[in-house]
Amino acid sequence: MVFEYAPAPESRSVVEIKPSYGLFIDGEFVDAAGRFKTANPATEEVLADVGEADASDVDRAVAAARRAYERVWGPMPGRERAKYLYRIARIVQERARELAVLETLDNGKPIRESRDVDLPLVAAHFFYYAGWADKLAYAGFGPDPKPLGVAGQVIPWNFPLLMLAWKIAPALACGNTVVLKPAETTPLTALAFAEICQQADLPPGVVNIVTGAGDTGRALVEHPGVDKVAFTGSTEVGKQIARSVAGSRKRVTLELGGKAANIVFDDAPIDQAVEGIVNGIFFNQGHVCCAGSRLLVQESIADDLLESLKRRMALLRVGDPLDKNTDVGAINSRAQLDRIRALSEVGDAEGAQRWSAPCPLPDRGFWFAPTIFTGVSQAHRIAREEIFGPVLSVLTFRTPAEAVEKANNTPYGLSAGIWSDKGSRILAIADRLRAGVVWANTFNKFDPTSPFGGYKESGYGREGGRHGLEAYLAH
Repeated sequence: MVFEYAPAPESRSVVEIKPSYGLFIDGEFVDAAGRFKTANPATEEVLADVGEADASDVDRAVAAARRAYERVWGPMPGRERAKYLYRIARIVQERARELAVLETLDNGKPIRESRDVDLPLVAAHFFYYAGWADKLAYAGFGPDPKPLGVAGQVIPWNFPLLMLAWKIAPALACGNTVVLKPAETTPLTALAFAEICQQADLPPGVVNIVTGAGDTGRALVEHPGVDKVAFTGSTEVGKQIARSVAGSRKRVTLELGGKAANIVFDDAPIDQAVEGIVNGIFFNQGHVCCAGSRLLVQESIADDLLESLKRRMALLRVGDPLDKNTDVGAINSRAQLDRIRALSEVGDAEGAQRWSAPCPLPDRGFWFAPTIFTGVSQAHRIAREEIFGPVLSVLTFRTPAEAVEKANNTPYGLSAGIWSDKGSRILAIADRLRAGVVWANTFNKFDPTSPFGGYKESGYGREGGRHGLEAYLAH
């Protein structure tokens, strides 16, 4: 029996998007120097008009954060800070459906991922770091660790609300105040979080949100009143930030790009590995810094695995992100779609064989079919450069030593995956991989108690877990 596909759309009516938004400074929404528009990447419909902060706006936000740090938040006992973080976590849970829909509209990711992955993790991070707020003396960073002061935080567009939680939760738990700049293409959930701060009666100035593009982020990072810079984004921008703060007193953590190897050995359970490969590269349209974008498969099983992978990819549903059946949503922006297309054309020109899932794409919006390239060598640009889209490069290996050598042959070092039936092999290979996170027989699993970060051009510092506190403490 063949069942007809029936759409299962999530209701857009659960979220109210205002026509325009200002900046969130000192506990209030205020006018900005400029304006820009944010659009739904699935339809190209303009969602809202948003304030664009200039240097003077950033200066106001940093001044508000400094006042709140010196007068209220810094001196506040950890147990009192914890109450605010718990309150924020509970409000996030209460408004989870609304926030998930808003994230999907502004970002393009499937509602299934926003609802089942992003929002539960957002709440979990605030709950987790609320628990640390009155226990910092026992975190292993000295008997009386102190906050740094004002944290300037810049986050990307791929996980807008989750990256906000990764940054803000540990900063507040440690007693710092925050000025955060969300990505210009996905500002709406950050502005909704500003409303949550008001709802939680968070003291004014503890969290400030300034929206805008690159110039806004640069003004924040280079502001002399900022004590700590946290950035998640591209390696190119991360290098610029490192240069701009070099020689200053500012503490910096950078979580940058990746080109992760997903290694499948000949004793791996094929069906389970295929699910992990699909999750590793097509989750969130491949807009994941730790995506498993290089598949290293042992030569003896390569044909069988690729046949299973193509069969599975043919079942992926690409389309309306608000449909609960959708597996792959919209590419976040026209600029990102152009980059994905350009690098895919380079793969064609360099002789790799392209195969794309046979799926119809909508007429409007930004879309790219899940794609794999075979016949790829280490010299191909698609095997070296971060595409940040639903594109997988497939390489083969014969021995474990060759797998390790190929996996480490990259300027990045953020993550990796290993698929094998032998625990001893997994541990031996993981120990030799130069990657900050190594998943075993799974991929893209996150937990607030576990540290995350990279080596080499994937940045430095760790977020999440006890390690995530260190970046926000003077000790």
